[in-house]
Amino acid sequence: MSNPRFEKLSRALAASNLQAVVINPGPTLTYLTGLHFHLMERPTVVLYTPGQDPVIILPELESAKTIGLPYAMTVITYPENPVEWVKAFQKGVDTLKLNGTPIGIEPRALRLLEYRYLEQAAPQSSFPDASLPLAELRLRKDADEIAKMRQAVKIAQDGLEATLKLFKVGMTEQEFSNELVVQLLRQGSQPEMPFAPIVSGGPNSANPHASPTHRKVQPGDLFLVDWGAAYEGYISDLTRTFAVGDVDEKFLNIHQIVQAANRAGRAAGKPGAPCAAVDQAARGVIENAGYGPLFRHRTGHGIGMEGHEEPYMRGDNQQILEPGMCYTVEPGIYLLGEGGVRIEDNLVITANGAESLSDMPREIRTLG
Repeated sequence: MSNPRFEKLSRALAASNLQAVVINPGPTLTYLTGLHFHLMERPTVVLYTPGQDPVIILPELESAKTIGLPYAMTVITYPENPVEWVKAFQKGVDTLKLNGTPIGIEPRALRLLEYRYLEQAAPQSSFPDASLPLAELRLRKDADEIAKMRQAVKIAQDGLEATLKLFKVGMTEQEFSNELVVQLLRQGSQPEMPFAPIVSGGPNSANPHASPTHRKVQPGDLFLVDWGAAYEGYISDLTRTFAVGDVDEKFLNIHQIVQAANRAGRAAGKPGAPCAAVDQAARGVIENAGYGPLFRHRTGHGIGMEGHEEPYMRGDNQQILEPGMCYTVEPGIYLLGEGGVRIEDNLVITANGAESLSDMPREIRTLG
């Protein structure tokens, strides 16, 4: 039985004039094969060239995962002795007759470890960047993928709502983050979440990628939570910003501005629009309010099996949005030393617009 996703890969490679590709553990390998491996000291790779069965090279201890696959795959295993590993790579390259053939790689995924073995096994090959054809595979989500992402959003929202009920003034960012992880697991998230929650209060919320600290949340703080969940390999990525007790009027004002920017960014998504239009719509609201320099990042990024993937909502990105593309809209304003606001939603392009998969209230809510 053939694998339609490898057939899809064949078409993507043909369109990019590539004849072969190597993939190591990560979302692309799982998407293509349905197999799950983690990166470790023992290399695992899949070699593929159109018209032939894919080859997987993996340690003997992982070989049981390949039993009963619903499609043809050549399995090459190696023992614990590292001296033997290059022989397995050589056998894989020889099986597909790849020496001298350019073998596309994912630069953000392939490690030097695997690369060195490939170099030894295929010394006459080059290793061009195959990021674009591989990204093309997962760029447009089908109905099943979108349903899984919708569930990942529900788990995330339910997890945060459960955690907010336990919020107390004086708890630390780390304590809230820890409790949020527990609640996400209770709501059904996979243990391997897309990222560790960003929980930041007061001045720390002005750092877009702050890590939770032992700082206690205090009255008057803005309290920012950027979190997500994973469901059957697909993820969510959301942000909401709260008020702890009474906050300064300027914080309420910037929250209103970010709400408007989020709304404009969500409304700008539709088939045929460039990604840049989403960024420009959200950024324009913040710039018109006089806070342009304090919005320090792109408006969003693609999501799916990874927290950050194509397409990217940047002002210079003319990639055209198409049905099935999923991405975030997450404008923010950050007052260094004081506090920051970000509001983030997950969207999917539909036949005639964009649907937000997330519906948690965006208005500022008071905690404590």
